[in-house]
Parts: sequence; C-alpha cells; structure tokens
Amino acid sequence: MSGAVRTGWAPSTGPAAPAPARRRRWLLVATAVWAVLLAVLAWTSVRDDAPTVREQRSLDQAGPVVDRAVGELARASGVAGLLELGPARVESGCRVTPFADGATLRREVGVLAAAGTERAVLSGIADRLPASWRAGVGPGLDGPELRADAGEFVAVEGRPTGDGRIRLTVDTGCRPVGSGYAPSPATDAGPETAALTAALRALGQPAGAAPELVTAPCPGGMLARTARFAASPGAAGSAGGLTPLAGNAPLLDNPPVYAYRAGPVTVLAELRPDAARLAATVGCPG
Repeated sequence: MSGAVRTGWAPSTGPAAPAPARRRRWLLVATAVWAVLLAVLAWTSVRDDAPTVREQRSLDQAGPVVDRAVGELARASGVAGLLELGPARVESGCRVTPFADGATLRREVGVLAAAGTERAVLSGIADRLPASWRAGVGPGLDGPELRADAGEFVAVEGRPTGDGRIRLTVDTGCRPVGSGYAPSPATDAGPETAALTAALRALGQPAGAAPELVTAPCPGGMLARTARFAASPGAAGSAGGLTPLAGNAPLLDNPPVYAYRAGPVTVLAELRPDAARLAATVGCPG
C-alpha cells in the first residue's frame, strides 16, 4: 500500500446547515421594529419640528407671516413716515423642485425719505423692528439697503427709489401654493377713504367708484389701512389742485409725486400723463 498523499479538493462534507429558524424570526422582528421606529420619528418631526427649508411652508402658511411683517414695517416707519401699503402680489410659474410648481407672495410698503436722508431713515426703521429679525443696513448697488428676516423664511428688503421715497418689500420666495393666499377682508371705510375722496374732488375726478382697501395688522392691535384709486390717464390734472389740502406744506413735492398730511391720514399722489393714482393711508400707532 502506497503512503502517497492525494492532492486536490477535500471531499465535501455536504450542504451548510441552514440558520436556525429562531434566528431568522428575530431578524424579521428587528427589521419591522426599526421600520416602525423610523416612521414614528418621521411623523413626530413633521408634526413638532420647525421647518428647516422654505419649501416646507406653503403660500397659505406664509401669508399671515407676510401680513404681520407689513404691519411691523408700518409701525417702524412711523405715522409721519408711512406713505402707503401695497396690495399683495402673487406670481406663479416658479419651480419649487424640478417636478413641482410654486408661487411667490410679495407685498410692499412705501416710506417717505427726503434726498440725503435715506440711510438714516432705513437705519431708524431697522432699529424699531423686532430684534429677532436681525435687521441691518449696509451698502447696496444703488445706495443703502435694509435687510431682515421676518421668520418662516420670509425676507424683508428696503432701498431708495430715487424720488424721495423708500420701498420696503416682504417676499416669500418660491414655495408650494397649498390652498393659496387669502388676504384679510377689509373692514368698513375709515378716515383714509374720506381723505382720498377729498383729494379726488380737488383733482376734478369723480369719487363714486369704491377704492381698493389694503390693510395690515399692527403689532399692538388695530389695522394699518390704505385706500387706493387709479384715475383715468391724463385726467387727474396737476398736483396744484392738492395744494390747499396740503396747507401749502407738502411732505413731498417731487413731480410727478406729491404727498401731504390731512389729519391722521397721509395722502400720496402719482400724477403721470399715462397713469395716475392716489393712495390715502393711516398707519400703526406707536
């Protein structure tokens, strides 16, 4: 008998023994528990956690934030400085993601700022805004600019327009529409409507049509209000008709822009040949 050792593969000992059934059951149970835990954590985060990106807040959710921000800007601008509240503008067509359409909501506030005082006016507004907004004024492309964060990813900016005014804007950026923006219904007419009617009559304009009413909630209650009216192109005449109402002491006389105070109301007129409009505004107290 030869003592040589055979080379090659070792003989098979048969198929590997299957994992015990008990171990497989534990793996299935652990996987199921982990999936349930992840689902619970995700639901809790959606319910309780603050949004971390703008796309997590829809337009209907951002609308009240925008309106409150306009009220804060009205208060910070001061009764004598506030010229008008702009209506809400919703623009669709932007893209939240490559697969989802969105829209932006934007509102504006007009503020008086004589030439050379723009930075001081913006700085004063920034100082009176909530500390949480982290408002500040710095250099911009065409002069000083105010920037602030009103919360919920709503941006606030302000810059001079070059005609004795500053335009403050509140902008949501592109986000899901949700149920859409629903402005608060305007209440009954106040002193702003009477002042607007008087200005229209002084310019020889019929005052029968109802003006557009724009409001914003003031921080301490009440409403800032603007009554707006678009006159027929070329039919409003010149600002000379408003001089008696201004008591020969206008706030702003920079044609085609004219503004004056009438009691608690600020009246603003833009009398261009191709488009004339008037606005009468009552601001926030304090």
